[in-house]
Amino acid sequence: MSATPSTILVVEDDAIVRMLIVDVLQELEFSVLEADGSERALELLEDTARNIDLLMTDVGLPGMDGRTLAAKARELRQTLPVLFASGYAETLEIAEGMAVIGKPFSIDQLRAKVKSMLINA
Repeated sequence: MSATPSTILVVEDDAIVRMLIVDVLQELEFSVLEADGSERALELLEDTARNIDLLMTDVGLPGMDGRTLAAKARELRQTLPVLFASGYAETLEIAEGMAVIGKPFSIDQLRAKVKSMLINA
């Protein structure tokens, strides 16, 4: 009997980038929810019946940016691990239980980062 796959919420406003990330995560046998921005992501996060094990968000989202989204997500789900994707990863200050993956990233980098965050969650 296999364990239920972890659910990852991917927030990325670029449809092509979002599709690629979702495809990779699904190939790695994760369950994936997707949002094209912070408003949709918050709707999913507010649904407490929905299991979400990891929030992966772009930092540079239109409107509410990824950092603000992460703060709001943590208000709703205090222990939710957050993975930021950013082209400026080295300049990003992050809180406990959060990590950054620099864009562009490889499939292997994404796999390793996501798995390490879910193990340590």
